[in-house]
Amino acid sequence: MLKAKDVKTFAKKSGADLVGIASMDRFAEAPKQMDPRYIFPEAKAMIVMGFRIPRGCFRGIEEGTYFISYTTVGYANLNKFIMPTTLRKVTLFLEDNGYEAVPMPMSDALSAVSEVTGEKGKTETIPVSPEKPAPDVFIHFRLAAVAAGLGEIGYSKLLLTPEFGPRQRVIALLTDAPLEPDPLFSGKLCDRCMLCVKNCPGKAISATETVKVNIGGKECEWGKLDTLKCSVAYAGGVKEFSPFFPQDTVFQPTGECRSGDGRPELKKIMPVTERTLSGLGHWPAIGGGKGCIRECMIHLEKEGKLKAKFHEPFRKKKSWSL
Repeated sequence: MLKAKDVKTFAKKSGADLVGIASMDRFAEAPKQMDPRYIFPEAKAMIVMGFRIPRGCFRGIEEGTYFISYTTVGYANLNKFIMPTTLRKVTLFLEDNGYEAVPMPMSDALSAVSEVTGEKGKTETIPVSPEKPAPDVFIHFRLAAVAAGLGEIGYSKLLLTPEFGPRQRVIALLTDAPLEPDPLFSGKLCDRCMLCVKNCPGKAISATETVKVNIGGKECEWGKLDTLKCSVAYAGGVKEFSPFFPQDTVFQPTGECRSGDGRPELKKIMPVTERTLSGLGHWPAIGGGKGCIRECMIHLEKEGKLKAKFHEPFRKKKSWSL
């Protein structure tokens, strides 16, 4: 019989940095439209794999001189090439051992819910029968990682792991292989320092209002996110933190192109957005996770909470702003 350790060993040899296994009962409180059990009702386990974002992808953004590394190597390359390749290899490994596996890439192209808001309405579809959700079901990958024991959700709503803090992206697959699940992460990484709130360029994370969900008996809580402000700041739409934004322009996005997402409107005034979309199939990541990734990473490294160790601290001088 295939064992969990065999799957993990193969997944890491195939490119994954982190691998965890969740039992399907841990998704009992998931919304119907985001419940993976509707995708594969006979699944016995979900395998979740994490892929680190290199620390150096943020170096040029920290200096204000080189922004494309995070957008490409830290984001688009992982989503479109590295992770799908590993996902296919692990899927075929399970098939070769006699088990079915459903690969779940980081793509919401057909999703009936928005990856930005988690609400219905992104794709106009209807359920094939009254008891089923509309296609496509789109899982919450970060919460799936929590269900697989890889880490916790920080106040920023990002996944934090003891290996890399906020520096990873996640994919998953469902399988009918009876794999032993990992225990939920019992440590504590997020200490509510609130640096993510203080340093978010878009001021998108609430300091007082939170969201709580339950994953297999583990309560996850994060600051309520203003998805409109987050999407604009992420793509470089806050002039104080974006050398690509036309500084003489007043920009007040409404998110009318898609609920909670201001990037389509930003594209009209910031040409670099169209170039990254056409060349990479991905929005520019000019905001560089200033609060939610960089400040969090710096803090966790300083506190000695991460297994990833570096000879030099990431920041040695005051962070820039225009």
